[in-house]
Amino acid sequence: MRIERLRTTYDVDVRWRFFPLHPDTPDEGMPLETLFAGRGYDLEEMYRKMKARMDAEGLRYAPRTHTYNSRLSQELAKWADTQPGFEAVHDALYRAYFVDGRNIGDPDVLVGVAASVGLPADGAQAVLEERTFREAVDADWARARRLGVTGVPTYACDGRGVVGAHPYEVLERLVQDAGAVLRVNGGSRA
Repeated sequence: MRIERLRTTYDVDVRWRFFPLHPDTPDEGMPLETLFAGRGYDLEEMYRKMKARMDAEGLRYAPRTHTYNSRLSQELAKWADTQPGFEAVHDALYRAYFVDGRNIGDPDVLVGVAASVGLPADGAQAVLEERTFREAVDADWARARRLGVTGVPTYACDGRGVVGAHPYEVLERLVQDAGAVLRVNGGSRA
């Protein structure tokens, strides 16, 4: 994956920030046909293009029929980022949504995802019930609005950014322009 390659090549600190792509999606989800109705999109062609991009990245990607509200999954991920082994939850949420077609707005699904990567199920349940990380996600959404983020993924570094799935070389140029330090044999050099 491009981000992992950047991490192993450069001394960069990657932080996940969250963005409200479809914040009005109801809890039970929405058929993709409804989401894109009247907008002239060919859903099968969209799937084929996205599948090709994911294949190029070595990521699994399956056809979906629905979109789901990601707000609670973002709050869960924000909490997970404070736990040991947090990065696994991002991959597990990706799989749940883009491979398995699961409703990542359903608290029971999210607790199961957290537990599947070794995070405490009771901790995940409490975070979702108490909405402990609501304000942190609100802050990410506000930051995204201030920065003019309009899509995902968006990569930002030192006040510059790129939107969309770009080749590794574009992301590498972004971190190089920001002065990222190259790693050499586990250390770094200026």
